[in-house]
Amino acid sequence: MKLRIGTFNVENLLTRHRFEPGGRTETAAAMSLFHFPRADERDAVERSLAVALEDDKRQMTALAIAEAQADLWMLQEVDSLASLQAFFANYVHRIADHRYGHFTLIDGNDRRNIDIGFAARRDLFGQGQVTVRSHKDLTFAEAGVHDRELAMLGIGPHGKVFARDCLEIELAFDGRRLSLFGCHFKSMNNGRDDGREMTLPVRRAEARAVRWLIQQRFGGGWRETNWIVLGDLNGYRYGLGPRAEPVDEGASGIEPLLNDFAIDPMGSLPAHERWTHFRRYWSEAQEKLVDSHMPLDHILLSPSLAAANPKPAMQMIRRGLPYRVPLDPREPDRSMAKLATCANRYPRVGWDRPKASDHCPLTIDLDIPEG
Repeated sequence: MKLRIGTFNVENLLTRHRFEPGGRTETAAAMSLFHFPRADERDAVERSLAVALEDDKRQMTALAIAEAQADLWMLQEVDSLASLQAFFANYVHRIADHRYGHFTLIDGNDRRNIDIGFAARRDLFGQGQVTVRSHKDLTFAEAGVHDRELAMLGIGPHGKVFARDCLEIELAFDGRRLSLFGCHFKSMNNGRDDGREMTLPVRRAEARAVRWLIQQRFGGGWRETNWIVLGDLNGYRYGLGPRAEPVDEGASGIEPLLNDFAIDPMGSLPAHERWTHFRRYWSEAQEKLVDSHMPLDHILLSPSLAAANPKPAMQMIRRGLPYRVPLDPREPDRSMAKLATCANRYPRVGWDRPKASDHCPLTIDLDIPEG
């Protein structure tokens, strides 16, 4: 049986308002139309510009999901189960060919309450075929991943490993089983030159904990079992600089998932296609603007799934990214005049916003073997 499986960081799919000083006015206004607990929030929605911007953004997010046509989705940065359901009902299902259900979201550990959500085509699975487990309460000590580097950061062994959660979804269908481990690892604190290095021990511990969970779940047969680790792992070894030149970024933190464990099928793609996020930032160390196309989002396969799918089809939907993002990293001309005239975007995408997300959805087509 073939399934198309997708992961997408939908960037702040919220019902909560963020009109506080310094808040981004395009965030969460339109989604709040479905959530009015207080009169002051109703007043805030009158900020029509914010509503319009967010409504455009969510239409574009839905367009990206509809275009991808995945059977299963693991979504990051979702505020609540109510937000997830409202988004699909009021945006995705107005334009998509598929109808989704089996919605799952468990409140995780993020202080901003951005969680991991799951959705699947509702015609694929029946009652009792979808089992959900949250691992948000797993500690460093329980997973055996506490180390000296974490201690130096002031993180104790009894703290929670996952910055958000590791949401485990087990699917049983047609004599087959498939386990998804949805993750959103610790961010690299964009805007700081040392952010990647400072947060590296946490991501490494998260990756080691996911590996531990899989080995605990499947024992000595973990290589022969159908499982996938997917999500925004906020880690990558090689980025792409101007003209798509590979840039060795050093340790990423997700090596425990890749070293003699899972298989990354993105490596089969041409180098210039291996990215899901673009960042342009000022580097104090280099005293210049730095461009980087980064593969932050991953779909990592168990050895048995990889063996059954030696050349799986993967796609990244990039028409929802803003015009400031060079869609072809090989293109040497990155002037505003050039970028602003590169079409292939959804209607009303802006230079920086509105946009579908700051990530693009990543999907893979897989044959799921029996067993």
